[in-house]
Amino acid sequence: MPTPRNTAVERLGAAEAVEHLRRRDLSAEELVRACLRRIEEREPQVQAWACLDPERALAEARTRDAGPPRPPLYGLPVGIKDIIDTADAPTECGTALLRGRRPGRDAACVAALRAAGAVILGKTVTTELAFFAPGPTRNPRNPAHTPGGSSSGSAAAVADSMVPAALGTQTAGSIIRPAAYCGIVGFKPSHGLLSMEGIHPFAPSLDTLGVLVREVADVAPLLGALGAPVDVTPLTRPPRIGLWRSAQWPHASAAMQARLEEVATALARAGATVRAVDPLPDEARLSEDQALIMATEAVRSFEALRPTGALSQQLTGLLDRGVAADPAEVDSAKIRAGQAWVAMSGALSGLDALLTQSASPPGRAAPAFPSACSWWEPPSPRRRSSPSRAGPRPGSADAGA
Repeated sequence: MPTPRNTAVERLGAAEAVEHLRRRDLSAEELVRACLRRIEEREPQVQAWACLDPERALAEARTRDAGPPRPPLYGLPVGIKDIIDTADAPTECGTALLRGRRPGRDAACVAALRAAGAVILGKTVTTELAFFAPGPTRNPRNPAHTPGGSSSGSAAAVADSMVPAALGTQTAGSIIRPAAYCGIVGFKPSHGLLSMEGIHPFAPSLDTLGVLVREVADVAPLLGALGAPVDVTPLTRPPRIGLWRSAQWPHASAAMQARLEEVATALARAGATVRAVDPLPDEARLSEDQALIMATEAVRSFEALRPTGALSQQLTGLLDRGVAADPAEVDSAKIRAGQAWVAMSGALSGLDALLTQSASPPGRAAPAFPSACSWWEPPSPRRRSSPSRAGPRPGSADAGA
C-alpha cells in the first residue's frame, strides 16, 4: 500500500484511510485538515454541506490522535445526512420549518460511529424532509445535472473527495440513485438491519440507513462499526450472477442498456456464470405499491408539519394522496409487496449477485424518478419496524425519499 504522501490524502477511500491511520503513517488531524481544505476549495461549486464546524472537527481529531487504544474507525471523517440527529450540530432536515432544531442527543448510528473512533465532519444537505424538493447541492461531475436525492449532499461530498464516507437514508431510492449519479458506491442494507433511532422518519416500514463511499471495500468497516459486520470471505469458485432486465428496462436509455449487456458479457468472459432472471409477478405494479405505502405512512410522520401550509407542492401532494388512500388498496399493496419479496427470494436463490440498472439517466431539468430502484423498498413480510423518534441545484427536479 502506498503511503499517503504519494497521493492526495483527501482522495483515500475509507478502508485505505483506516489502514493508514492504524499504521500511524497518517494522523486523524492530517486527514481532517485535508478534507477541510478540499471543502474550502470546492464547496462554493458543489454546496454539499448543511453545517460545518471545522474547529470542532479538528479538536475531535486531535482527541482521537491523543487517546489509546485506536478503535476500528480511528480518525476517519464521516459526513452525516441532515435528517440524522447530532447532539453537537443542528438537524434541520432540509426545511426552514425545522431551522435551528438542536437534538438533545446523537442518533444511534452517530453514537456508534463516535464509539468506533470516527470524526463527525459535519451535516450534509438533504432534499426537503428527504423527499422531492431539491436543496442547493450540485453534481460534482457535471454541475448542470442533479446529484440525486435525497442523500444528495452525502453523495456529492464523497464523490468530490470532501470526505471518505457519509451516511444516507433510503425510502424510495435515496442512497442508490445519488450514488449512481455521482459515480460512487451506495450500500443500502436490508430493511431493519441498522437502527433508525434518532433519524427523522418518513415511512418507517420502508426507511433504511446506509452508507455512501468511494470503493466497495469501504462498506465493510462502516457496516461493522454500525453493528452489522459484513462477511468478506472470498469465493472459492467463479461467481454466479443474475442479469435482470426489470420492468423498468424499457425506460432505460439505449446507452445504459448497452453498457449493462457489455458488463454481463465481460463478466462471463472472465469466468463468471451469468444467467437471466425471470420477471416477477406484478412486477410493474411494485413501484406504484411502494409509493402508496410511503404516502400513507408519511401522513403520520409529518402530521405536525402539514397544517403549517409551508411544505412544498411535491410533499403536500404526497400527503394528500396518503390521506385520501383507500385502506383496502393499501392492504392489497402490502400483500403484493410480501408476495414479491418471497418471489424475489426464490429468483435470487443460487446467485451471488444481481446485475441490473440502478437508476434512470440523470438530466438537467427532467425529473429523476426513483422507479428503477424504489420497488426494492416494499416491506419484507418478515420485518416490521416501529417509528423512530423524530428527531440539485435550484430548478432541477429530483425524486427524494
